Amino acid sequence: MKNNSSPHYNLKSLALLFLAFFFTPTLFSQNLNKSYDTVAQYEIAFDILKKSISEDANFTSSVFIVENLFQNNTLDFSEYKSSINNLTTSIILFYGATVFSKYRNADSLNYKINSSIFYLFKNGIGCSKSSMFNSSYLSYNFTDPQGNQDWTNTFVTKLLATHKGNCRSLTYLYKILADELGAKCWLALAPNHIYIRNYSKQIGWYNTELTSGAFPTDAWIAATGYVNVDAIRSGVYMDTLSNQQSIGLCIMDLAQGYIKQTNNYTDSFVLKCCNLVLQYHSVNPEALLTKAEVLKRMYLKQKEKNNPKAQDTYNEMEQTYITLVKLGYREMPYQEYQKWLKTTNRDKEKYQNKKLNNVAKKN
Repeated sequence: MKNNSSPHYNLKSLALLFLAFFFTPTLFSQNLNKSYDTVAQYEIAFDILKKSISEDANFTSSVFIVENLFQNNTLDFSEYKSSINNLTTSIILFYGATVFSKYRNADSLNYKINSSIFYLFKNGIGCSKSSMFNSSYLSYNFTDPQGNQDWTNTFVTKLLATHKGNCRSLTYLYKILADELGAKCWLALAPNHIYIRNYSKQIGWYNTELTSGAFPTDAWIAATGYVNVDAIRSGVYMDTLSNQQSIGLCIMDLAQGYIKQTNNYTDSFVLKCCNLVLQYHSVNPEALLTKAEVLKRMYLKQKEKNNPKAQDTYNEMEQTYITLVKLGYREMPYQEYQKWLKTTNRDKEKYQNKKLNNVAKKN
């Protein structure tokens, strides 16, 4: 794992971060021009995200750019930001009024923020109508978990509106809230899945699973999630993603939105997205797999037209597939993923990290 230790924050610095989120213009202060056609708008979004990843910019805005574009620029960034502000306010009030007496380390504020975010997701914050920090809990959407019926079911904006989401939207929102509050957390990948990695000086590295509201051990994730030893060693699965690599996930979301809206794999846009992501995350499994599939389609078209570039395309495709195999890539079949979800929620006490039994409780 990357050696990403949590920084120390005091209440004054946290207040400044909170004010900055309210009043600092974001990267997406400019809206995409609605007069452009779909392809042109995706090109504009790509340029914005390319700048975002190169500058290690704001993850919150990157998520919105992708989701707003797929919704034909009908979303309101100020509403999105306001919803996030309301949640961060609830979290600040909650941990300010809660005694975490069992944690006494230098990174206690970081721990408290992460614990409060988790508590919000699992239980909601406050249960009284008179509570200053009352908030509904967020839950997993078992009806369409992978967005096969409606891709917007995987969106953070949909989660904020309905309080139901999947592993993408729940983990993205968790990271957004942590980022805006100045706390540290990391996205991590497993086959067909995203979860949260946290670090505590007292506990060490631990996993936060938002689909079940639990803290599973590494051994359980590896054993049940189609993760082999090679994939762990290579970092393709179960490693912490940097902020740039997390923005890379947004760029792959952009590529998937482009495919869904244009049904075009081979006009170079999707390949351009994959190559950009691989510059910052060379073992990103989705970028590698999507690149290989795009090259396969390109090769078949070139071969049909006797294009002299066909052999070069084939060689690149073959090498990309070989890379995936060497990295230990595996994809979990959809039926197995459905079974895994049921097991995750039914048997969560069996795989719970014992060090974190009380992590989200009022101590």
